[in-house]
Amino acid sequence: MFTGLVQAVGRVQRRATGVLVQGCSPLAPLAEGDSVAVDGVCLTVAELIADGFRADVSEETLRRTTLGAKADRGGVVNLEPALRLCDRLGGHLVSGHVDGSGEVVALDARSTSWYLEVCWQDPAFGRYVCEKASIALDGISLTVAGCVEDGSRFWIAVIAHTWTSTSLQQLNVGAVVNLEADLLAKYTERLLAGAPHLPMASNRNAQEMSTEWLASHGWS
Repeated sequence: MFTGLVQAVGRVQRRATGVLVQGCSPLAPLAEGDSVAVDGVCLTVAELIADGFRADVSEETLRRTTLGAKADRGGVVNLEPALRLCDRLGGHLVSGHVDGSGEVVALDARSTSWYLEVCWQDPAFGRYVCEKASIALDGISLTVAGCVEDGSRFWIAVIAHTWTSTSLQQLNVGAVVNLEADLLAKYTERLLAGAPHLPMASNRNAQEMSTEWLASHGWS
């Protein structure tokens, strides 16, 4: 689990069965088996090297994220070690399990911030986006400033500190980024769907949630 607060910017290179990540000195100490978010992708340290580590990468990860394409060109990546239970949660809960990709459709410098507009490549993920929601973009915890009605396109006001201390300054219009929607939105959707084939684990007398049920329990 991560917070979306980037602690270092490094580079990733392709290896036979995975990737090599360098620039990890600010994350020290690292050990084999540790989790590190690389552009928002949770990777496991398989082997420590000088200033970095090697990680194995599955076909699923390569298919769903930009990691493979970045590794092929030795691209810049955001790095964050796993969250400890004693750490402050300065961003939001980020799993490191990327939902899909987005395309940068607008990028403009403003007087005190940068305007960043992104479009989901799969519009279905837009249902998890709303104004002031949290979203992880290339592993960075960001706040949605606004969005179109279905959430398939949204925009963000990026403050100067975030811009200068992450890979965002490398972006341009047309760039593809990793996106992870808020965990709470996905779990809430799953529970409210009320899938009949999934029994409530600890309450045999649990009632199916409905508009009438919510009203009877004080929700309006």
